[in-house]
Amino acid sequence: MTSDIFSIPVRVYIEDTDAGGIVYYVNYLKFMERSRTEFLRQYGYDKPAILDDGKLLVVHRAEVDYKRSARLDDLLSVTTEIEKLARTNVVFRQRILKGNELMCAGLIRIACIAPETMKPCAMPAAMREQLATNTITDKS
Repeated sequence: MTSDIFSIPVRVYIEDTDAGGIVYYVNYLKFMERSRTEFLRQYGYDKPAILDDGKLLVVHRAEVDYKRSARLDDLLSVTTEIEKLARTNVVFRQRILKGNELMCAGLIRIACIAPETMKPCAMPAAMREQLATNTITDKS
């Protein structure tokens, strides 16, 4: 199965940088969050942190590899694609690029949990089916 690569543009503002004018490391995670949120919005999930049936989507694991520093006023492209889809979680492969230059790459695992127990639970079937059409490898 092939995956479509979703992408959003992000301009680096002064609030995103440190005193040296380079993007503060944690802001790359914020850029990735925006891209994942917009990725899910295209499937009709306007508020992906809280699903309509009362389940939550939370970051379970984040692996980030910083390659180059983005700077004030850079125009970045933040990509999102599904690396792996399982019954209770989804792993997103994300990249932040300036033109064709890789600035940062990450694998972000999002778990579906029941808010009353804060334990993993099955992702809603309709959501899983929609995401399965955009998955690189489906190893549930």
